[in-house]
Amino acid sequence: MLVVNRFRAPEGDDRFRADLERAHAALAARPGYVAGRIGRNVDDPTLWVLTTTWENAGAYRRALSAYDVKLDAVPVLSRALDEPSAYEPVDPGTVLNTGVPRSLG
Repeated sequence: MLVVNRFRAPEGDDRFRADLERAHAALAARPGYVAGRIGRNVDDPTLWVLTTTWENAGAYRRALSAYDVKLDAVPVLSRALDEPSAYEPVDPGTVLNTGVPRSLG
């Protein structure tokens, strides 16, 4: 699973960068984390991105429940732009997720 969180921060806000790096480190320490990167937009330096890759959606959701993530990452993640952030990988021949309710039992 791929998670893309985009943020707006004032140019030159070194504290935001440090907070984003701490959030990434907290997420990276959780089971199921595969990879991640922080980036800043080339054309608009107020636009930042944190991308993380997870073994599956459950691993990401469990990571968000961890105490250290709630402490170090959730405050930063709550500043993300209000848009969908979870994506499924699309590889040739894979069956894609469908937008239908799932049974709980």
